[in-house]
Amino acid sequence: MRKRKDNGGAEVFRITGARQGLADDVRGRQRRYIISMSVRTVSVILTAVLWNVERHVAIVTLVLGVLLPYVAVVFANAGRENAPGLPSTFVPAPSRPMISPVPSADPTESVPEDRA
Repeated sequence: MRKRKDNGGAEVFRITGARQGLADDVRGRQRRYIISMSVRTVSVILTAVLWNVERHVAIVTLVLGVLLPYVAVVFANAGRENAPGLPSTFVPAPSRPMISPVPSADPTESVPEDRA
C-alpha cells in the first residue's frame, strides 16, 4: 500500500493493493493445518484397518500419515505472502501548468507602497 501527499497535506491511501488482514491470515493457516491433520488421522486409521487386507494400500496410507505432519507444519508456519498480480497502487499526481512570474521593468519597484 503506497501513500501520497495531496496538495492539502492529507495522505491518500489506495487500498486495492492492501494485503489480507492478520486475523484472516491466521484463520486461513489454522484451517489448512486442521484439514491436513484430519487427512493424516484418516490415513492412520486406514493403515490400521487395511494392514491385513491390502498391505500395499496400507503402506501408502502409512507413508502419507508419516509425511503429512511435516508438510502441514511447514504450510501453517509459512509467512504472509505478497499476492501477485495486484493492480498498481501508485496514484499519479495531477499535473498543473506553472504560471510564470511577470517580469518587472524596474527591479527597485518590487512592492507598491500604501498611499494614505
